[in-house]
Amino acid sequence: MSGRLEGIARHDRPRGPIETLEHVSVTRELGVRGDLRGAIRPGKSGRRQISLIEAESWDAALADLKLSADQLLPWHVRRANLLVHGIRLPREAGKIIAIGKSLRIETTCECDPCSRMDQILPGLKLALMPDWRGGVLGRVLTDGEIAIGDEVRIEE
Repeated sequence: MSGRLEGIARHDRPRGPIETLEHVSVTRELGVRGDLRGAIRPGKSGRRQISLIEAESWDAALADLKLSADQLLPWHVRRANLLVHGIRLPREAGKIIAIGKSLRIETTCECDPCSRMDQILPGLKLALMPDWRGGVLGRVLTDGEIAIGDEVRIEE
């Protein structure tokens, strides 16, 4: 089973603006190139190096909020790095997500939504809580160049 990469985003400082991209380099040392959280610092494990969210989970959270068409939010306000579609991300640590030809990410934990989500839209934090809707965090195992449309797979 596979899905596809539908979005790439990064931000270079806390609470900084989100930049969406068509393609990017992702490395073990830097995570998503240019993203604030990707670089592994001395004494840090890198378990929060990269974040992924399912398009289906984002849509379900927004549906729970019963928003009108003019209130719908783009996925990147979640501040995740990667948006995937058509595949269920693992709900446990230690699984491998493969994107494109060579990028491999090891899942480390759930990406719990923070209070910032309610600053964006009241109720969004709660809507992202069930079933890992807030996404998955991971550490980069192998470097890769990725682009919108790349295949996403869960490796056994």
